[in-house]
Amino acid sequence: MIHTLPLILLLTLSACSEYLPIAGGELEGTVSPLPAHWSELATTKIVQLESTDEAPYSVNLWMAEVGGAPHVFAGDNRAAWVENIAGNPDVRLKIGEEIFELRAIRVTDATVFETFAQTWEAKYDNRPRNESVDETYLFRLAPRDH
Repeated sequence: MIHTLPLILLLTLSACSEYLPIAGGELEGTVSPLPAHWSELATTKIVQLESTDEAPYSVNLWMAEVGGAPHVFAGDNRAAWVENIAGNPDVRLKIGEEIFELRAIRVTDATVFETFAQTWEAKYDNRPRNESVDETYLFRLAPRDH
């Protein structure tokens, strides 16, 4: 039984991996033009975000649409993908099989953060744990040419 426990744990975690913040490399899919409106795609519960430092680094995240733009949130955790964005704001967002090339812009406006928190709560049934815009990492994903 002791030898099968690690295997059972591994299989359980693998089955739930899309819900866990497990890091990967370069995203695979079809690079697509940006949609005119994000509202339909924003209903997706879990997306993947690729940032790049020395190599592509991707994570599964929750996303909320605020003001017509997708937003991703790291809370007060300066995770590896947040560090990567600090050095290179160009990111790739994968929803389904489509990949969108975007630029991550940190949100520092408390009014936008409050709108995000309300949208987040409506979508995921909870508010962000830390709601201080100065202590957290919220990013608006915008076209790269802006």
